[in-house]
Amino acid sequence: MPDLPNILLIFADQMRGMDMGCAGNPDVITPNMDRLAEEGMYFPKAYANAPVCTPSRGSLLTGVYPLSHLAIANDLPISTSIPSIGRLLKDIGYCTGYVGKWHLDGVPRDKFTPPGPRRLGFDDFWAVWECSHDYFNAYYYRDTPEPVPIKGYEPTGQTDLAIEFIEESLKKKVPFFLVLSWGPPHDPYWMVPEEYRSKYKPDKLTLRPNVKLDTKKLLGSKDATFSPKETIANYYSAITALDEQLGRILDFLDENNLSKNTIVIFTSDHGDMLWSQGMMKKEQPFEESISIPFIIRWPGHIPAGKKSDSLLSVVDITPSILGLIKIKTPTGIEGADLSRIMLGCEEKGPSSVFLMEVISTDEGYMQGIREWRGVRTTRYTYARWQNGEGWILYDNEADPYQLENLINSPKYKNIKEEMEAILQWWLKYTNDPFLKGEEHIRQLGLEKLWNEREIYMHPDNPRLI
Repeated sequence: MPDLPNILLIFADQMRGMDMGCAGNPDVITPNMDRLAEEGMYFPKAYANAPVCTPSRGSLLTGVYPLSHLAIANDLPISTSIPSIGRLLKDIGYCTGYVGKWHLDGVPRDKFTPPGPRRLGFDDFWAVWECSHDYFNAYYYRDTPEPVPIKGYEPTGQTDLAIEFIEESLKKKVPFFLVLSWGPPHDPYWMVPEEYRSKYKPDKLTLRPNVKLDTKKLLGSKDATFSPKETIANYYSAITALDEQLGRILDFLDENNLSKNTIVIFTSDHGDMLWSQGMMKKEQPFEESISIPFIIRWPGHIPAGKKSDSLLSVVDITPSILGLIKIKTPTGIEGADLSRIMLGCEEKGPSSVFLMEVISTDEGYMQGIREWRGVRTTRYTYARWQNGEGWILYDNEADPYQLENLINSPKYKNIKEEMEAILQWWLKYTNDPFLKGEEHIRQLGLEKLWNEREIYMHPDNPRLI
C-alpha cells in the first residue's frame, strides 16, 4: 500500500489536559508541547472514557470500551480477540513497536509478555515493562524474560529506545508505527530529576479554585513529606521533563527529514485530581480526572495552529488513525472516526462522550468511589451511581472549575433529564447493562483473573469474588 505515513503515538500516564502552556496554564513549562500545538491541531475537549490506567489503555489501542476489551479494571488482562491498532497496522505492512509501560497483561506487575498475541501486534520492537513507577530504577523486557535495566531517568531511556526503533525501521524501508508510553507524571510525584524540579517555586504556583486540602492525602510515604503545592510543583516538573523528551523526538524527526511524513500524536490515558474537589488520583468524572491532552500533527494534511472545538475521547483514537490513512474501520469498533475533523474537512464532532467506572478499585475504592456512568457534552458533565442516585451535574460553561453541583437543583431538572437520556443512549449503544462491578466480573467470566489481581494487589485484604 503506497504512501503510508509513519505514525508516532506518544502518551503520558496520569497527565491532565489543562496542564500545558497551550492549554492556558501559565505555571507549567511545556515549550515542545506548545510547539506541537502550533504545528498541528489541539483538542482542548479531549477526555478519558474510563479514567484509570488499564481500561483506558485498552480502549486507546482497540477503539472499544472496557466491557468489550474486558480489561475493566487495573491489572486485568486485555482480550486478544479484539482487533488492535498494532495488529491492524502490522497487517498492512507497518513496522510496529512499543516502548514503555504496558499494563495490559494482568498480574504480576513485573511479568514478561512473550512474543505472540498478547503483544497486540507490536511484533517488531518490544521494549516494555508491565507496570512500575520507579523512575530511577527502571527495567524493560525485549523478547526474552531477562529484565534489561534503564540507566538514569526512565523517560530519557525510553526515548532513547524509541529513537533506536525509528532508526531500525528506516533501514527496512517500510512505514513505522510506534507507541511510546511514558510513566510520569503519575506518582510518585517526587521522583523527578532535580534539574526539572529546580525550575519550579511551589509558593509561586496558583492552585485551581476547586482545590480542597483538608482531606486524606492518599500519597506514598515520601510524597507525603511534601506540601500540596510542592507536590503539584513536582507534578509539573515531571511534565516539563517529558516535554524535553518530546522535543528530542521532534528534533530527531526534523533532522532525518521525517516530520512531513509522520503523524505525531501526544496524549495521556487519564488525568489526576491533585486535591481538586478534595480528591486524589483518578476513577472520577470530574474534569481533572477525565481531561487529557490531545495534540496531533501531520504537516500538509492537518491544519497547523488549529484549535478544534470538537469533543474527542480515548476510544476515538484508533478509528481516527485508521481514517487518516484511509483504512476501513473493522466491524465492532465503538469509537468515532474523527479524521475528517483532524484534516480540517469538518467542524462538528460528537455531541457527547461516554464516561464510566465499571468496578471501583484501589485508590478510588479507598475514597468511596462506587460504580458510576456519565456523559460529558460540550457544556455539561453528568454522572450517577449504579443504584440510580444522582452524583454530579455541572454547567462547565458557566462554572469551568465545577464549584456548584447542580444535581439536585430544581432549576436544572430538565437538563438532568436530558443528560440521563443521553446516558441511556450510550448504555444501549455499548450494550452496557450497568451492573454492580462484581456482577460484571461474573457476567464476563473474570472471577479467577479478578481474584488473582486482588490477592496480588491487596494480599492483606483482597475483595474476592
